[in-house]
Amino acid sequence: MIPTNMTAIEITRFGGPEVLVPGKRPVPKPAAGEVLIKVAAAGINRPDVLQRTGGYAPPPGASDLPGLEVAGEIVALADDVRDWRVGDQVMALVSGGGYAEYCTAPAPQVLPIPSGFDMIHAAAVPETFFTVWTNVFERGRLQAGETFLVHGGSSGIGTTAIQLAHHFGARVIATVGSDDKAKACRDLGADLAINYRKQDFAEEVLRATDKKGADLILDMVGGEYINRNLSCLAMDGRLVMIAFLQGAKAEVNFAQVMMKRQTITGSTLRPRSVAQKGAIAAALKAQVWPLLTAGKVKPVLFKTFPLAEAAAAHELMESSAHTGKIVLTISA
Repeated sequence: MIPTNMTAIEITRFGGPEVLVPGKRPVPKPAAGEVLIKVAAAGINRPDVLQRTGGYAPPPGASDLPGLEVAGEIVALADDVRDWRVGDQVMALVSGGGYAEYCTAPAPQVLPIPSGFDMIHAAAVPETFFTVWTNVFERGRLQAGETFLVHGGSSGIGTTAIQLAHHFGARVIATVGSDDKAKACRDLGADLAINYRKQDFAEEVLRATDKKGADLILDMVGGEYINRNLSCLAMDGRLVMIAFLQGAKAEVNFAQVMMKRQTITGSTLRPRSVAQKGAIAAALKAQVWPLLTAGKVKPVLFKTFPLAEAAAAHELMESSAHTGKIVLTISA
């Protein structure tokens, strides 16, 4: 039986974690092409924090509730959905609404839970794996034998990028904020982990590559990192921007970009169309799901919180004390 109302975490106003408060909402109904998921777990991501502070509005038509990834059981679906059935155990990338007992998801963005995964680990997969796949392997065109630098190596994005890049044959360098996090990144497959509090990452990358530089850099820091990235980016190197924790603006000397034939690009995932996200999902199912099932790559789970403690989960996210993913558990 699907109830009329559900518990959901609402952003009562823009501000700190304390603005996340449990409230009651009507259970959403699946529109054409959608399924309704009874949520067992929902991942926490940096864009959720940005939305909470007023810096990342949901795209038109999306739920105003935070939460971009869920795992659970399909309990209803639109008449035109053919690939899924009520009772299927799934995970999904969503454009909002994940911090709730029920959530709708476009059918193309839904994926089966890999064999051996529980709901909590499944909920830690969609946002980071979709983001890494499209930015590192599609937009960034990472190839075996290339050198890949990922900033924020201990984050959910970082731990995912390290594992996938390592598996597909790249040499991986990660930046981190502590020696403990450096060890964690090396354990996941990073060839070199640079503590940016002690070392200049650009100098270390050039030293480690005999001054050649990194072929691909995945950056979520921005600000003054942008020019430092370009200084250690190789000839024909690619810089992919996915976030701006230190700001979205920098003054760049494009002469060096031209001389070294560098590419600066980037993307955001949330506003992309269902068809585009569905294409990423299909690529993940073909290329990455066998690795998840075999245990060759995995989400790194740091801590779980009950749904009602979403504010505490955000406090942990903003502290950057974690390595890997933070997940909300839900007993609907």
